[in-house]
Amino acid sequence: MARAGITAERLAQAGAELADEIGFDRVTVSELARRFGVKVASLYSHVRNSHDLKTRIALVALEEMADRASDALAGRAGKDALAAFADVYRDYAREHPGRYAAAQFRLDAETAAAAAGAGARHAQMTRAVLRGYGLPEAEETHAVRLLGSVFHGYVSLELGGGFSRSAPDTQETWSRTIDALDALLRNWPDT
Repeated sequence: MARAGITAERLAQAGAELADEIGFDRVTVSELARRFGVKVASLYSHVRNSHDLKTRIALVALEEMADRASDALAGRAGKDALAAFADVYRDYAREHPGRYAAAQFRLDAETAAAAAGAGARHAQMTRAVLRGYGLPEAEETHAVRLLGSVFHGYVSLELGGGFSRSAPDTQETWSRTIDALDALLRNWPDT
């Protein structure tokens, strides 16, 4: 019998919190059972295994990031939208490193299709930012990949301490990175 108050949604949220505390890669059903003070078997009526739990945490993170991005982009265009969008990813990763790692979790095709909501929202918002630059539709996928690579690469290096021993301040570099992306998007090369 399931313990009162434990639901799949509550486990996913607790798993997301746990990921921020101990790292996404260390989150398991066993670790979560310890957190709730229950036996592991009692959680299996809500999650199938650790992979299922991690998938649910990834979906929580993707939804949270999409909600933040949607709020940040409202009424913005061009460089202002680009900077707001980029800051959502960076700020989320700094505030929630475990959840950010979860957002990178590779979802199987069936789950990705069933949970297309958050993924589709991210894609729509990225393309909305790019529309402000007037890129040809055929070039948008390249630009989406560029932005994702730069945002994720910068955040990963920063979280890993890659910039900790060098000047200038990482915020200054982040601002210059956004300036450079803006300049590139405004002057996208012809094919």
